Amino acid sequence: MTRFVFVTGGVVSSLGKGIAAASLGAILEARGLKISMVKLDPYINVDPGTMSPFQHGEVFVTADGTESDLDLGHYERFVRTTTGRHSNFTTGRIYERVIARERRGDYLGATVQVIPHITDEIKRSIKLGAGDADVCMVEIGGTVGDIESLPFLEAIRQMGVELGRDHCVYMHLTLVPVVGESEIKTKPTQHSVKELRGIGIQPDILLCRAKDPLPEEQRRKISLFTNVEERAVISAVQVDDIYKIPMVLHEQGLDDIVVKRLHLTVPPADLSAWQQVVQAKAHPDAVVDIAMVGKYVQMRDSYISLNEALTHAGIKSRTRVNVHFIESTDVEIKGTACLEGMDAVLVPGGFGERGIEGKISAVRFAREHSIPYLGICLGMQVAVIEYGRNVLGLTGAHSTEFDRATSHPVIAMITEWQDAARGAQQRTEGSDLGGTMRLGAQEVELGEDTMARSLYGSDVIRERHRHRYEFNNNYLEQFRKAGLKFSGFSHDGLVEIVELPGHPWFMATQFHPEFTSNPRDGHALFTGFVKAARASRAAQLPAAASA
Repeated sequence: MTRFVFVTGGVVSSLGKGIAAASLGAILEARGLKISMVKLDPYINVDPGTMSPFQHGEVFVTADGTESDLDLGHYERFVRTTTGRHSNFTTGRIYERVIARERRGDYLGATVQVIPHITDEIKRSIKLGAGDADVCMVEIGGTVGDIESLPFLEAIRQMGVELGRDHCVYMHLTLVPVVGESEIKTKPTQHSVKELRGIGIQPDILLCRAKDPLPEEQRRKISLFTNVEERAVISAVQVDDIYKIPMVLHEQGLDDIVVKRLHLTVPPADLSAWQQVVQAKAHPDAVVDIAMVGKYVQMRDSYISLNEALTHAGIKSRTRVNVHFIESTDVEIKGTACLEGMDAVLVPGGFGERGIEGKISAVRFAREHSIPYLGICLGMQVAVIEYGRNVLGLTGAHSTEFDRATSHPVIAMITEWQDAARGAQQRTEGSDLGGTMRLGAQEVELGEDTMARSLYGSDVIRERHRHRYEFNNNYLEQFRKAGLKFSGFSHDGLVEIVELPGHPWFMATQFHPEFTSNPRDGHALFTGFVKAARASRAAQLPAAASA
C-alpha cells in the first residue's frame, strides 16, 4: 500500500513547500523508493492556464498536456517521476467534478456537501495521483488558516484516520523569524501548529525556515509547545543553491524519521549524484553572460524552468551562466544597446502583442552580429518574422496573433493557411486544427545534417508544446531558398525547429525544451547553447585584449 507524506505550510506563504517536498522526495528516491508527487491548490481556477504570469508565475506543462502549477517543475527536476493530469488538483477542478456528478444524478438525490462529497473527491484525486508509488508526497498550497485550504486539510486528516498513522506522515513548514540582530521568535510556529491541531492534524515533523540553524534551546522550546519530538524539529536554512537542500535535510536525519514512521525497510540514501551536481555548479571553469529578452522579466518565476535549464546546462559544461533579464518593451524604446557585450541572446515564449517588436529587434541583433541565439516557442515565431521582413523582404510580415490584416502571415493558425480538405487529411490528436492550444509531449522528426540532430543524437525526439500559432507552410520554400533551414517537423508536417546555416549558433524551437531539463542530466539543446556562448565569449576576448 502506498504511504503518504502530507506537506503543509504556516505563518506566511512562499516558504518553499514545493522545494521541501521535492527534496524529501529526492532523498527517499535515493533510498530505493518509488516516489510520486501531488500538488493541491486551493484557488478556484480549474487550472493555472489562464492566469497571469505576473500573479502565478510559470505554467508548467506536463508530458500528457496538463497546464499545471510551477511546483510540478520542481518535482520533475528533483525526482525521476513524470507528472501528469493526476498530479495537480485545484479547488475549481474538484468542485467541477463534484458538480458534474451531481448533474448526472450520481449522488441519488442526496444533498451535496463539503463533507463528505468534496473531501471524498479530494481523497480520490490524491490516490489517483499516488498511483503505484511506494511513497506519495502531497503538497497542500496556501497557508494553514486560509479558508480556501480547509477542505484539503480536512481530507488529509481523514486519510490519516482511514489509512492508519503508520501510513501517513504530516510535515509542516513554518517560519522562525529573527527580530533585531539575533532575537529568534518561535511564537509564530507555535501558533501555526496550534491552528493545525485545531482542525485535527498533529504534525510529525516541523521544517523551520530560518536564516541559520536553530539553536538547541529554540528547538527544545518548539518541541515542547508543539508536541513534536525534538529530533523532528528540522532547520530549513537559507542556502545559496537549492540543489544542496536534499543534503541539508538528509544530514539532519529527515529521511530516517520518515522511513521509521512509515515502517519501511530500505537501504541508506545514495546522494552522490546530488553531490556531483553541487560540486559542478560551485566550481565552474568559465562564465557567460546571456541576455533573456522577455515580457515577464519583473516576475522571475515566470521563467523558472528556463532559468533552471540554463543552470543545468552550466552544470553540464562547468560554466557559470549569468542571465541578464531584459524587458522587451525597453528594447523597443531604447534600442539594442543593452544587448552589446552579451555572449548570447535568448527569446522565450509568451502570449500577447506587448513587446513583440522588441523581441524581433533582439533576433535581428543576434543574427546580424553573429551572436548565438536560442528562440523558444514565440522566440521561434519572432525569428521567422524577422527573417521574413529583413532577409526575404516580406514587408509587414507578422503573426496573425498580433496583426490580423498582415499581408504576409508567416505565422498563423493552421485553419488560416491550410485548406479544409488537406486539414481533414492531416487531423491528428494534438494538432492545432481547431484553433485550440497544442499541449504536451509530441514527437519531432529531425532532419539529416542538422545541428538539431547533432545535439540530440537522435532522429526522433519528444518535447512538450504550449502554443496556438504555427509556421505558415505556404512560405516554406521561400524561406528555404533564402537560407533558413527547417530541421525539425511534427509527424503531420508542422515546423518544429529552424536553424541558420553559416551563423555560429542560431536555433529556434516551437516546443519548450526547458520542461524536460533536470540538474543531473541537463538538456542537449541548452548545453549546446551555453557552449556556443562560451565560444562566442572566447572569440571576443582576443579582440578586446588587442584593442
